[in-house]
Formats: sequence, structure tokens, C-alpha cells
Amino acid sequence: MAVIKVLVVDDSALMRRQLTQLFQAEGDFEVRQARNGVEAVAENLAFAPDVLTLDINMPEMDGITALSLIMSGRPVPVVMVSSLTEKGALATFEALNLGAVDYVAKPGGTISLSLEQVRQELIHKVRVAASARLQPGRPRVQQQQQQEAASSRARLRAVAKPNLSTAPRAVPPRSVALGSGPEEGLLLIGVSTGGPRALETLLPALPVDFPWPVLVAQHMPASFTGPFAARLNRLCALEVLEANRPMALLPGRVYIGRGGADMVLSRRAGQLHVMPRPEAAEMLWHPSVELLGRSALALLPAASLSAVMLTGMGHDGADAFAAIRQGGGRTIAESSETAVVFGMPAELIARGGAGLVLPLERIAPQLLLWARR
Repeated sequence: MAVIKVLVVDDSALMRRQLTQLFQAEGDFEVRQARNGVEAVAENLAFAPDVLTLDINMPEMDGITALSLIMSGRPVPVVMVSSLTEKGALATFEALNLGAVDYVAKPGGTISLSLEQVRQELIHKVRVAASARLQPGRPRVQQQQQQEAASSRARLRAVAKPNLSTAPRAVPPRSVALGSGPEEGLLLIGVSTGGPRALETLLPALPVDFPWPVLVAQHMPASFTGPFAARLNRLCALEVLEANRPMALLPGRVYIGRGGADMVLSRRAGQLHVMPRPEAAEMLWHPSVELLGRSALALLPAASLSAVMLTGMGHDGADAFAAIRQGGGRTIAESSETAVVFGMPAELIARGGAGLVLPLERIAPQLLLWARR
């Protein structure tokens, strides 16, 4: 059994001890500790770990600064260990943008006394990270340029596509009708590990006049999906919302499944709605990509569906998306050359469910070709 070298970085001695004990109990981890970002940068060179677990709020040098130095010096897979607060979520997304592979939310705040609750998740994510494909982090200059471009898109969106929930209208906004044929479209996206960065590449590439509703099932905790949807809304020409209540499906809107729930379609007054529902016990991952795909197939012909499987570990959604292709729908699996973890796309390919296998940057152009035919 190969040994995985882990560097645990946290300013709390209690947290370092708990994390070290969790890894050592597995028997195949070699663990070293660092108390802050300065030590983390030095130990990354001296210890040469396979994976880092990295806290965000630390003295001398915070986790975000340390991460940027690590990725520009000796890049290594990093799993952020952050609090469940909205502030913690925003910092985690910045870390993912800089190149972190994944994150685990501390169940009890900055200093957690209940890490046992996330033991399996933490061990699993660190093992996955050890073999993950590293994606280059976006430099802060590039992030600033991206934010400026997003501001320009937001201004365009305000002119070209007013907020449909508040703008006065003489007639109700068009929604997706049940039983619609191939001329109506619905885009489903399933994603897990590495998903935030993948979505921040794919969704901003869709223009303001993209004609289909977009439903995204990203495995993520409940406290993270709201801030993530708000972040994407700032980056995208399309309006991005957290699907935290029943919502009528509208063309050109992106609906992010609420964490801590599953995301399904329903029929209300002859219109398609997206809505959250309690997590299904039979599903391993949430929001469930499989349930999203099944509920879409139950209400629309497969020929009106397009489905994209992005980076992630496991097989969530592979059966449902394969059924979409078998029924005449269109499907894309992200290729191994860009997927941080080539698990979910590989499972879709293995089931014969991938109509196309494309690198991330080619997916949006392909969706535009389909949508404008």
C-alpha cells in the first residue's frame, strides 16, 4: 500500500492534532504539520508532500497567500479546510480559483471539536486529491481582469436581459412547457470535485442570449451554494440563482442546486419548475446529478435535453445521462486532459453515454452550436 504524504497546515494546535490523528489512524499516511502559511511554504519544499490540508485564517501568513506561493513554487494538490460560514465559503472559492483541488467544511467553526463528523469525507477527498490533475491557478491580475469583464457583462445583461423577477411585464415570461419537442431545450450539468473552477470557466462563456434554462447539480454543502451562485452571477452574462425554492424555468437562467438537498423538476400549472427536496437516502452525493437527470427524463423527451458531465469522483448521474443519450438527447463528457478528477466523466463514457468527449474550453462553443440550430 502506497504511503500518502500529507502536510497539515493550521494555526490551532488542537486542530493539527485532531487532523494528524485522523490520518495516522488510516495506516497509509505520513503526516507532518505546519502552524501558518510561512511554515507551509517552507515545509512544502522540505517535506515534499503529496497533499496539503490548508486552513485559511492564520497568523504571519494566511492560507490564501500561502496557496498562491505554493502554486507558483512547488505546485501540489491542496484540500482547503474552512469554516461553514459565508465568509469561509467566499475565501474557499478564491482558494479554488488559485488552484486548490477541493475543500472540507469544518462542522464546528474555525476550531472544530467535531471533526469526526467529516472524517470519511476528509480522508476520501485527500486520497482523491493525491491523484488529481493540477490545474494552473489564475493569477490575481487575471482574476481582476475576469472581474472587470464580468462587470461589463453585467451591464450588458441589465440592458439586454432585465431581472425577470422584478421587471414589469405586459405578459408572463416564457417558461419551458411540458411535452415540448426538440425545438425547446434544457441543459443539465453534473459536477463534483474541481467543479467551482470548471463552472467558472464554462458558464461565463455562455452569452446573454443563450436560449435554454441551465440546471447545475454541484456537490456542495448547504452554506456554500448561495454564495457560489452569487459569485457566478457576478461572473456570468446569464442570471445565476440558487434553486432554494420552487422556481419556474426561464430561458437564459442558471439554477444552482441548493446544498443539503436534491434538485428535481416538477409540473405546476402546465409549466416546468425546479425545486429542492430533502436528500434522498439512497443517493451517495448531493445535490444528486442522478435524480436531476431522472426527473428531467420523466417530464421531457430526451431529444429536448442536453447534458454535460464535468470533473468529479464517483458515478453520480452516469446512468441518467446515459439514458438521455440513448433516448436521443445530446451529451458531453469533459475529457481527461482538463478534468481535475476524471471519475464522473469516465463513468459516463464507460456506459456509452457520452456523445462527445471534449476539453473544458470547447464545451461552451459546442453548446452554442446545439442551441442555435
